Amino acid sequence: MHKDEVKGAGKQVKGAIKDAAGGLTGNERLQAEGKADKVAGKVQQKAGELKDKARDALKH
Repeated sequence: MHKDEVKGAGKQVKGAIKDAAGGLTGNERLQAEGKADKVAGKVQQKAGELKDKARDALKH
């Protein structure tokens, strides 16, 4: 597992918490930040997966 996968998953969790908190409190800015963090986390996680696959392909 690549470190970007772990960091990306963490960003997704952080984003989900912000999104939920913003929704509960009516804070649209916090909710938007949460959604942005979730997307950034998914991108980072996918990049880590691709790096992992590339590294594995080069080994074989």
